[in-house]
Amino acid sequence: MSVAALDHPEPWTESEYFALGETRNRIELIDGGLWVSPAPNRPYQDISFLLLTAIRPAARSAGMRAHEAVNVRLAANRIVIPDLVVAKVGRLGGVADAHEVVLAGEITSPSSVATDRVQKMQFYAAARIGWYLLVEPDMVEYESLTLRLFRLEGEHYVEHSVAADGQRLTSDLPFPIDITTDALLDF
Repeated sequence: MSVAALDHPEPWTESEYFALGETRNRIELIDGGLWVSPAPNRPYQDISFLLLTAIRPAARSAGMRAHEAVNVRLAANRIVIPDLVVAKVGRLGGVADAHEVVLAGEITSPSSVATDRVQKMQFYAAARIGWYLLVEPDMVEYESLTLRLFRLEGEHYVEHSVAADGQRLTSDLPFPIDITTDALLDF
């Protein structure tokens, strides 16, 4: 991010946000302010890639697309970048709107644990995204992880399915999901 961007008076508009272009940092627009996160570490990137690889075929079979780290507009001046997005969108495009997103997924990291477990979950629920997948790796050695699949009930998410270390996460909804935790640590 440039020094000029740091001197920008808040609030930011969507057009100003998109004018930043691509950056190494993950920059999200939250109610006119910018949230900046450093690039993820290698284990996090590997887990993200393996998660996309595990989810993509089933999403495609159900007529959806799965993507890593794409812009999702949850509301005016609230654009986030989930680690995983499964949506009913075309092959090309920039921003997915919340009503197109079937599942949002986040992988916790040392800098994002509270945000992913609480704040982002609340944002996605408020935007009426039906499913939320939380991937919680052991952030010391990256030798274990837990998968938690939540479904929206009313205004909040409830736990739908869980797979602890060495287990398999399965669900028929929102599309057939079958992921072993060990497969996400195969790096």
